[in-house]
Amino acid sequence: MDKIAAVQMASGPNLDANLLEAGRLIKTAVESDARLVVLPENFAMMGLQDQDVLQYREQQGEGPIQEFIRKQCRRHQVWIVAGTIPLHCEVEDKLAAACMLFDDRGDIRARYDKIHLFDVTLVASGESYNESATIRSGHEPVVADSPFGRIGLTVCYDLRFPELFRALLDQGAEIITLPAAFTALTGKAHWESLLRARAIENLVYLVASAQGGYHLNGRETHGHSMILDPWGTIKGQRAHGAGVVVANFDCQQLEEIRRNFPSIDNRRLTCQMNP
Repeated sequence: MDKIAAVQMASGPNLDANLLEAGRLIKTAVESDARLVVLPENFAMMGLQDQDVLQYREQQGEGPIQEFIRKQCRRHQVWIVAGTIPLHCEVEDKLAAACMLFDDRGDIRARYDKIHLFDVTLVASGESYNESATIRSGHEPVVADSPFGRIGLTVCYDLRFPELFRALLDQGAEIITLPAAFTALTGKAHWESLLRARAIENLVYLVASAQGGYHLNGRETHGHSMILDPWGTIKGQRAHGAGVVVANFDCQQLEEIRRNFPSIDNRRLTCQMNP
């Protein structure tokens, strides 16, 4: 039985400070025997303006953020889902919000570019978000092999689109990771409900690593990072502030639940992802 960890942060506009904090929290997770660590969305940078992150774009396989993750993996002999890393893309004034899976040697095992972009105005709070102004959307669901099982990668707003989770299930996902930076308003209303639904619908472990707190750009994120089992039971949760949630990944439990409650096999309709 392996342990998995969800890291919660309240990142700001200082790259070095964010990486220092991420390193501290990864070490805490490893000291609790976690072998898979999931970092939140935008763990390395939450700028004062959305455009600020563009100056920190990296080429895949190069740059200080990826080098930091590689060193952490090698130092601690741990697999890391690196929240989102800003990568160069074919659109000059945009970036790819890449969720990257690194193995315990620091090698990249998978890359998922965030598909669903948060272009939303929240009337109740007056907040407005336009991720598509700076982010180029991805279009491919990604599942990768690991020593812990098949890992499906998602990011934040993806949580509201069950067809993506079904596509990951159809590719054999047993664990689905969700780095996120949910707003305080939408998180309070829907975060836990959606997480439990996605875990239950697909009979998967779900590891949700969130930004949680007040940020220098004036925004507040919901936090409540949590790990859920395939029955929708919350195995661990952190409401507010920086910290780590650690829980067991029990592949035998997953197999037993899927065998004894065969809702996946009982499906009569299928969903297909279109580019």
